Amino acid sequence: MKEGLLIVVSGPSGVGKGTICKKLLAGFKGVNMSISATTRKPRDGEVHGKSYFFLSEDEFQEKIDNDEFIEYAKVYQNYYGTLKSVVMDMIEKGQNVLLEIDVQGAIQVKEKYEKAIMIFILPPSMKELKERIIGRGSENDESMNIRLGQAQSEIDMIHNYDYSVLNADLKTACKQVESIIIAETCKIRK
Repeated sequence: MKEGLLIVVSGPSGVGKGTICKKLLAGFKGVNMSISATTRKPRDGEVHGKSYFFLSEDEFQEKIDNDEFIEYAKVYQNYYGTLKSVVMDMIEKGQNVLLEIDVQGAIQVKEKYEKAIMIFILPPSMKELKERIIGRGSENDESMNIRLGQAQSEIDMIHNYDYSVLNADLKTACKQVESIIIAETCKIRK
């Protein structure tokens, strides 16, 4: 059986990576989303075990201590991480696994799993990124300013990725991510 791919999609907060991943999963066969764990509080409509595994800080720390994450990071005062056992089990079964994670976590994944396919989602501009974050309505002024301040340093990390996709038009961005996955699935591995 052919091993599955680990596909990492990341970029600055508000760039649309979550929307791209949701559309990809809804209309494209052959990828499975890995659910991340977090210590942040659920947003409206988010469900434990479906959107995220919502954990207390103590529960999360116990999993760190037991080396249960393929990646984890503290981002905007909350921890986020991906459970290693879930991801590796899916890959070994030949399933392609999609991770939607922040830049810090993506770098950790690449260090631990060199074969990961790294896709960076870019905003059309910093002004547009700010408007998207404001449009979500889930951030207060302080957290929005933190996210915008972090965005440029995350964009500066693009050299660690295999691909970049500009999210100026959602349909085009989704098609590009889909095309990358198709090409990587067909690639002959050396």
